[in-house]
Amino acid sequence: MDKLTMLKDAAAKAAQDAQDIAQKAVDERRDLTDAEQNDYKASMAKAAELLEQAKAVKKDNDLLAEVKAFASELGGVKTEDIDLTGTVSNTLSQRENIGATFVKSDAYQALIKTFGSRIPERAQIQTPPVAVKSLFTGAGDTSAGAFVVPEDSGIIEMLGRRPLTLRDVISRRRTSSDVVEYVRQTAHTNAAAPVPEATTAEAPTADIVAGGYKPEGSWAFERVSTAVKTIAEWVPATNRALADAKQLEDLINAELAADLAETEETQMLSGDGAGENLTGILSTSGIQQQAYDTDIFTSVRRAITKARTVGRVAPNAIMLSPVDVETIDLARENGSTGKFLGAGPFAMGPRTLWGLPILESEAIAEGTGLVGDFTKAVLWDREQTTIAVSNSHADFFIRNLVAILAEERLAFGVTRPAAFVRTAVQA
Repeated sequence: MDKLTMLKDAAAKAAQDAQDIAQKAVDERRDLTDAEQNDYKASMAKAAELLEQAKAVKKDNDLLAEVKAFASELGGVKTEDIDLTGTVSNTLSQRENIGATFVKSDAYQALIKTFGSRIPERAQIQTPPVAVKSLFTGAGDTSAGAFVVPEDSGIIEMLGRRPLTLRDVISRRRTSSDVVEYVRQTAHTNAAAPVPEATTAEAPTADIVAGGYKPEGSWAFERVSTAVKTIAEWVPATNRALADAKQLEDLINAELAADLAETEETQMLSGDGAGENLTGILSTSGIQQQAYDTDIFTSVRRAITKARTVGRVAPNAIMLSPVDVETIDLARENGSTGKFLGAGPFAMGPRTLWGLPILESEAIAEGTGLVGDFTKAVLWDREQTTIAVSNSHADFFIRNLVAILAEERLAFGVTRPAAFVRTAVQA
């Protein structure tokens, strides 16, 4: 058995030893002990070292083969008869023997005849170009590229996520129940008025005006229930993948949690309440509506007025799509030649419109704006996002597969629907 084969076999055995250590812990459904971790790392390090030695031996063998091929192609020509600087050394970096190709070329043979059997040491010579094919290059796997080992940068670039804004401005609470109830007022009659002093102790009759009676107001309430709903997602993975690439497990966990957060925002804004969907703000009965009026600025301003005069709140934000926010940012005086109506492209700090912060969100449809006091929407966390791993799904146990599950449980409700105004911001 040659040295290269021995090194390859030893490297494979060291790698297998490391894999056996990891697989044993996976089969027993536990983490590696400190001793196992040390053995695993030592075996992997040994495998890597042996692999590097094998690569060096292979490179030496290939180089020796090239030299032998060069000597064979030269035949009876001795190296001392070739006094062209770099002829022999350069052949070692090319796929086919450049030295042999040059020596056999018509240009070289014609040149050598002019000097006899050999070229004098200090002779100045020049030949026509000699074509040389099939150089060693790093471009192909069948050439020098076969010896190029890719470097793992450790970078994993995902597709990206949309910014989430709604959870930051609504009210957030905790609950330990599966159903949340709250009371909201549905009607209010303000009958308060100045009251004259009583003029007699007798009860009032058709002939007697007693005075002193206070007017009676009226209020009406309703009890609202909202059920805790579950948002969840899972993906399959192999035990070996999770054991060999710890970074993969962390990445899966983060991506699953982000998926839940995106769905949560969409549900809180526009869930239709059917089945296991939340009833989002835009689907809540009783929110106000504002039709498009002139432009986006006028429409939003009229919505603010409705929120104040009907909803009896001081609006604290305006939610708009990125496209509609762009319309605001690019608005100019007197068409495209005028200056920007807003702070312009070099402004720093948060965007505002009519003094209210703009919530830029991809969850709301283009052409729709939402103005209101977002504290009147409440999110109750029953169980915040959790990640669980199990092989109890289908035949995963016998196939060394696991299901990675992310889920959260929450309830959502709008305590004062009139505090929100849905407005059209495009004609």
